[in-house]
This record gives sequence, C-alpha cells and structure tokens, in this order.
Amino acid sequence: MSSAVPQRIAMWSGPRNLSTALMYSFAARGDCAVVDEPFYAAYLAATGIHHPMRAEVIASQSTHAPDVAAQCLGPTPQGAALVYQKHMTMHMIPAFDRGFIKELTNVFLIRHPARVIASYARKREAPTLADIGFVQQAELFDQVAQMQGAAPLVVDSSDIRANPRETLSRLCASLGIPFTETMLNWPAGPKPYDGVWASHWYDEVWKSTGFGAAEGPLPSLDAGFADLAERAMLYYEKLAKFSLMA
Repeated sequence: MSSAVPQRIAMWSGPRNLSTALMYSFAARGDCAVVDEPFYAAYLAATGIHHPMRAEVIASQSTHAPDVAAQCLGPTPQGAALVYQKHMTMHMIPAFDRGFIKELTNVFLIRHPARVIASYARKREAPTLADIGFVQQAELFDQVAQMQGAAPLVVDSSDIRANPRETLSRLCASLGIPFTETMLNWPAGPKPYDGVWASHWYDEVWKSTGFGAAEGPLPSLDAGFADLAERAMLYYEKLAKFSLMA
C-alpha cells in the first residue's frame, strides 16, 4: 500500500454524458481504482425520487451522505495512489454538505443537451431539467471555482469521441498524470466496480471495447424535448467556454 497521499479525481457529470465509458477508460490504466456514483443511494433516499432499480440501489450503498463523503476521502480501493470517482451532479442536493469537494481534483464532463435528452429518454420517461443535471453542474462548477480560485477543468464528451487520444492526453497532462494507451480500450461486458444499477443503464457501454466514433448531427427532438434542450443550453454553454479543447 502506498504511503503517499492519493490523488482523487472527481468527475462531475450529468447522466448519458459518456461518464461510464470514461470511468472504464481510467480503470483500464491499471494504476487507477474507480468508484461508481457513490452518492446515488443517498440521493434516492433523501429525495424519495423514483428511479429504475431504486430499492436495489438503496440496498447497495450507504444512504447517509456524511458517511459517503468520508468514504470519498478515506482509504482507497486496494490502496491505490490514483482514484477516479464518477459523480452525478444531481446527486449533490443542497442538503448534502459539499465541504469534502475541496479535497478532490474536480473535473466537469459535459455533453450537448440534445444528445443527453435523446439518450436519457430511452431509459426513463419524461425527463425534467432537474433529472439531466445541467443546472446542478453549473452550480457545482461555480462552487468549485470559488473554492480553488480558478475555473476547474472541463472536458466535452464530443471531443473525446472525436479524438480520444488527443483529448485524454490533454486531460491527463492537466491532471499531472501520464496518459497511457490502455485508456483507449477496455474489455466488453460488466465490470466488478459497476454499480448495481448497471444492468439497467449500462447495456450499451457493456457492448463497447473503446470510445465510439465521432458523433454525427444532433438528434431531432419533439417539441417538449426541444424546449427542455433549449433551457439546458445556457448551462452547457457556460461550461463549454472552459473546455480543454475549446
């Protein structure tokens, strides 16, 4: 076990943002432990919101947010010196103390709202602005910027898809860690570190062995979803200005 202070990368994302693929990418490094959405059960228990597999998620993790925060700063899996925490921005509800965040290396993963909404709607009906995490992401971005005195790192999933090697190389350089070619591929199928909810949400990424090709034109949305995308664009564009590849 390393005696050095571990580097803890917190990747703040909304749903359907390439977040699971990026978690798989970091796990494929070989020197990085990963943690899948540690606040999911606490979020469901505190809000009462219905999600697919709600009971299973709540049974699988601590529902006490202070304990989860302590775990995020506590001993790392297998004593790893590098840890990647995949976080959903909407899980960080106002009732949860966010003080622990300042001890993390915070990065924000963004994706165009039209793509997020088209993907999310295939898994859960009638998403709202609160469900897709853009407002919460912008709020957390501002909070982290205030904590550290500068804008945190932002990476756009479209850049990863368009040029994974270059984008991940730049991300790793910004994090002060070496890029490794192993980040570009991973084995197909379920992973031992997947959350219990993976069987509902991760079926497509389980089929993958690397990042997909560059994304094509934006999906067409019906009137209701188009309005939702327009409302989310303000928050997406705010963070996009800080993207590594901008």
